[in-house]
Amino acid sequence: MTAQQDPSKNQIRQLTTESRNTASTGIDELSPLEIVQLMVDEDRTIADAVELEATSIAAAIDVITRQLKIGGRLIYMGAGTSGRLGVLDASECPPTFSTPPEWVVGLVAGGYDALTRAIEGAEDYPEQGAQDLREIELTDQDVVVGIATSGRTPYVIGGLEFARSLGAFAIGFCCNEGSPLADAADLMIVPVVGPEVVSGSTRLKAGTATKMVLNMLTTGAMVRLGKTYGNLMVDLSATNEKLAIRSCNIVMEFSGLQRHEAQAVLDRCAGELKTAIVAAKCDVSADVARQRLSRADNHLRAALETDE
Repeated sequence: MTAQQDPSKNQIRQLTTESRNTASTGIDELSPLEIVQLMVDEDRTIADAVELEATSIAAAIDVITRQLKIGGRLIYMGAGTSGRLGVLDASECPPTFSTPPEWVVGLVAGGYDALTRAIEGAEDYPEQGAQDLREIELTDQDVVVGIATSGRTPYVIGGLEFARSLGAFAIGFCCNEGSPLADAADLMIVPVVGPEVVSGSTRLKAGTATKMVLNMLTTGAMVRLGKTYGNLMVDLSATNEKLAIRSCNIVMEFSGLQRHEAQAVLDRCAGELKTAIVAAKCDVSADVARQRLSRADNHLRAALETDE
């Protein structure tokens, strides 16, 4: 069968993300500054495309929050750039929000070797998507976000179909309308960012849109779970000097204490930032601060406002 006769190849040619961008047809003749200006102009359209999907993104945040509350996990899966971005977002949650590593999981077609090099053909097997979810013991309490810019990646579609068969909530993300991925998902997020500056190079606009949406999913869910106070990261893990300084600064901001005093409170509270804030602000012991947080479902604002 020739390329012209193969329906799947013709479908790929018709994808928005595979089409030619008329603004960049002469990119190889541009100066470096002109290339930068062209790419900036193209990237301006990404936020608008994501905003059109605001309702779906918000619905996904609600689902993720609900499932995390009952002990479920958020699981990203994708191939190539899509998979790498999922792993990146998952890996940022523990230091930012003090979440256990198993709360947000990233799966990439071809395994972790595929994070640094292309694993040819890894995305072509739907059964591998299902197998990867079996290996992490997927349950009906989990949420699976299948990331496939094209909307047709077999690895992702197979994974979402398996997730739904177990009763897990399946969210699809792609950048092309009317994709096969929609048939495997309970909810779709589809920012259509248009043709890439380099045709088919979806690490560009599509990749940026993916990063934006994944940022919103985890940040939105963690905010809803009480991981912030206003826009302050009050549940961070001080795993390096920068984060340790940030933790101390936040205690100082809440309490008015001097740096050495704020650090002493953090030390008494085993480095637990929210516990230290309650202890310092309410002048209570670490144990009492933990009890207040527990009664407030670990929401700092509610713990600070309680009279007990």
